[in-house]
Amino acid sequence: MKVGIAGFAGSGKSTVFHWLTGVKPDPAASQRGQIGMAKLPDERLDWLSAQFKPKKTTPATVEFLDTPGLLPTERRDNPRRLGILRESGGLLIVLNGFGGGDLADELRRFREELLFADLEIVTNRVNRLSDQFKKPKPAKEREADQLELDSLKRIAAGFEEGRPAVAMGLKDEEEKLVRSFQLLTLKPELVLVNIGDDRIAGDLPAELLKLAPNAMKAPVKLEMELEDLPNEDRQVFMRDLGLTEFSRSQALRTIYDAMGRMVFFTVGEDECRAWGLSKGDDAVTGAAQIHTDLARGFVRAEVVGYEDFRRVGSMKEAKTHGVYRLESKTYKVQDGDIMHILSST
Repeated sequence: MKVGIAGFAGSGKSTVFHWLTGVKPDPAASQRGQIGMAKLPDERLDWLSAQFKPKKTTPATVEFLDTPGLLPTERRDNPRRLGILRESGGLLIVLNGFGGGDLADELRRFREELLFADLEIVTNRVNRLSDQFKKPKPAKEREADQLELDSLKRIAAGFEEGRPAVAMGLKDEEEKLVRSFQLLTLKPELVLVNIGDDRIAGDLPAELLKLAPNAMKAPVKLEMELEDLPNEDRQVFMRDLGLTEFSRSQALRTIYDAMGRMVFFTVGEDECRAWGLSKGDDAVTGAAQIHTDLARGFVRAEVVGYEDFRRVGSMKEAKTHGVYRLESKTYKVQDGDIMHILSST
């Protein structure tokens, strides 16, 4: 999954990109979108690897896309800047928590930019459809165009009222209709407040949490500076600052969950691996992550939940205790499932 990192210029979002991925921001590349990968920390995978002692351990990954910061004074250009985010599956909105500004207001203004960008793309399509009505067309095509036009006008009216697409209660056919637009206000989002070391102990403003209940904060620049110190010096500074641990690992897990993602595991002597899936995906989709041939010839999945496996200690004991299951292709994979796919190919 690709997560787009976005925010106003000066929010420190490129520093967040560096913090999450380890990739140094390239100002030239970020203007067209810069990609970086982060390995998803998972204590469950670490434990499984310690049990099986495989030749290789492979965590799930998150792909991040850094994008140009928005300029409040150049609103006409912001839809183009935001357009880079349309290919992402979700948004990480970075707010400036070290400048003393109103964080709730900053988030409102940024969401307005998302609305404005979506309104522009839908309005352009409405105008093109309206122009097509001036040309002769078969009745069936005109009827289909009219249905699309009516739906898009309703969606555009919602944007003008300040409602994001995710809050409009779009019907299935309407979501299918706008799928190619990759609407920004239909994507899952998470808010990260980039704070200074003077705000580590404080809570996020209540007004911000009303707008974004799952918002999180992190002293991003400070953590990067501490990482560069020798371990002994780092521990002293962390103790003085009241830090017990770095927030990067927790941030990555929170981002992954907020984007509607989960993991399942495959285990063995050769490799223990975490595979990413969208919540609600079935066993065949999981099999396809491993190899398309496994999905094509899918017979069944052998499944043990991680917590059950850890409690009983082995596959043999999992069968003895009745927590080893055989599941069909319609089985909805659960976060933490350990799966072995049986296939005819």
